[in-house]
Amino acid sequence: MAFPKGFLWGGATAANQYEGGWNEGGKGPSIFDASTAGSVSKNREFYDSVQKDVYCPNHVATDFYHHYKEDIALMGEMGFKTFRMSIAWSRIFPNGNESEPNEEGLKFYDEVFDECKKYGIEPLVTLAHYETPLYLANEYNGWYSRELVDFFYHYASTVFERYKDKVKYWLTFNEINCIAIGNPYMAGACKAVDGLSVDQVAYQAAHHQFVASAKVVKLAHDKYPNFKVGMMLGGLFFYPNTCHPLDMQEFQKMNYQQYYFCDMQCRGYYTNRAKAFLKNKGVELVIQDGDEAILREGTVDFLSFSYYMTINASHIYNPELKLAGSGIASPKNPYLTATDWGMEINPVGLRYYLNDLYDRYQLPVMVVENGLGTLDELVDGKVHDDYRIEYLREHIKQMDLAINEDGVDLMGYTSWGCIDLISAGTGEMRKRYGYVYVDRDDNGNGTLNRYRKDSFYWYKKVIESNGVDLD
Repeated sequence: MAFPKGFLWGGATAANQYEGGWNEGGKGPSIFDASTAGSVSKNREFYDSVQKDVYCPNHVATDFYHHYKEDIALMGEMGFKTFRMSIAWSRIFPNGNESEPNEEGLKFYDEVFDECKKYGIEPLVTLAHYETPLYLANEYNGWYSRELVDFFYHYASTVFERYKDKVKYWLTFNEINCIAIGNPYMAGACKAVDGLSVDQVAYQAAHHQFVASAKVVKLAHDKYPNFKVGMMLGGLFFYPNTCHPLDMQEFQKMNYQQYYFCDMQCRGYYTNRAKAFLKNKGVELVIQDGDEAILREGTVDFLSFSYYMTINASHIYNPELKLAGSGIASPKNPYLTATDWGMEINPVGLRYYLNDLYDRYQLPVMVVENGLGTLDELVDGKVHDDYRIEYLREHIKQMDLAINEDGVDLMGYTSWGCIDLISAGTGEMRKRYGYVYVDRDDNGNGTLNRYRKDSFYWYKKVIESNGVDLD
């Protein structure tokens, strides 16, 4: 069956993984500009300053900064209805806390949005996609500091006003749950604090992000009624490993770690479950007067999320069973295959979680990241990626079922890394997701030329048929 009229087909990127131009146009460094490359077996290193003698893949990434016209034309050729991208905070405010913005940075995104309009592409803009200005990390310990709420509000209000006639759809924080579930520095630019647990620092930083997000959403609702502002959840979704009752309890507990963040942004208050959750972690939040009112007034218009895999929850903890792509101790699912990077492939799980999230919050939902990160081979200017087409086809089928059989209000689908970019977790280039191949390797070598993969033509056909023709 066809997808709803006006369904937002498109693709997704992030400035820190795609844009490049790290020190051009008045841009200041972000935390990722001071990060080296890693690999599946070696974590990326984050430094307090930009490293001059070490390869930092984010400096150029795949150079959208100089290729944006070409890249948006390719998106237009595919028929994109929307393009999920992020604004680099430090391109607008180089340190993150200036009173006046960098006009050259604002002008760059003006030109990007103008190109999108030329092809009828609606931008979906993430305000903070792991791109905290490095100065704020060093001077304030990132989002652990309350001061960042006001800095972020000033940044958001600046770009809202500048692009009010060019951008309708916004997300506040990318994968907001990853500040406490994954990497507090990557998602929140905050490091350990002497005498405090990791959880205390991470969940306090998350509270500051909740308040900042709510203030920005309220601003949008009050001043820009055409705006739609959503939240974005990092899709760490769990299955019970077995039918053992304790596995079921573990499954509920692990899933709630994600729903805690959705509850705050969709419902706007700390539920009894949330308070118990924090107490069990030994976390005591510093909540200022007025925060609770702000949170209630700033609930989001829609819920978006990333979906790459599901994870098995077991009450038997085995630290040896680290599931690739999650960092979580989890048994493998014997019914699933995995990607080259060990992420288990479960299209049916997407339908399950679309239903779960929609039923829980009764807000429109959107899949804003999904895709197959794998090795591609460029031969004579072509990439035959039938494996990617198969992966995407099966996930789109499950979205179809969620909409047409289950009644889920699904707004759109932006597959991840629609044009090849570098990996956030490892900085690798060879882990490719896109419909467009970019000639660059893990060491920063290559022409940066763009080549259409077979999946490019397939996705074009999917969009043209509004999801009917998946062959």
